[in-house]
Amino acid sequence: MDEAFWRGVSEFNLGEFYACHDTLEALWMESSEPTKSFYQGILQIAVAAYHLENCNWQGAVTLLGEGIRRLYSYQPDYGEINVTHLVEQSSELLQFLQPIPPEKFPAIVKGLSANSFPKILKIDA
Repeated sequence: MDEAFWRGVSEFNLGEFYACHDTLEALWMESSEPTKSFYQGILQIAVAAYHLENCNWQGAVTLLGEGIRRLYSYQPDYGEINVTHLVEQSSELLQFLQPIPPEKFPAIVKGLSANSFPKILKIDA
């Protein structure tokens, strides 16, 4: 994985989800399989987190599900990333979000901490 990928991982882990999207999208567009789908899965989870921050329940839930589905086959590890950890954290967040009624969603989102969002870990982490 190149320097731009690790910059995107850092942005993701800092909660800079829009910046992560911009960083990884450039890599995704230029890559080929199997890395292309790997980048896309991470991008989808980053955009889901961005939607969550903006109280967009539909966007958050939809893209979390798509990102999880896309990354599932890359487990347990890919490109020095602990994919299982990312998939498990994202799945827990998705299960938490799915039953929330739309009218309660903004108040619940405001109560989330930074620890509520998935993190990308290196294999040795």
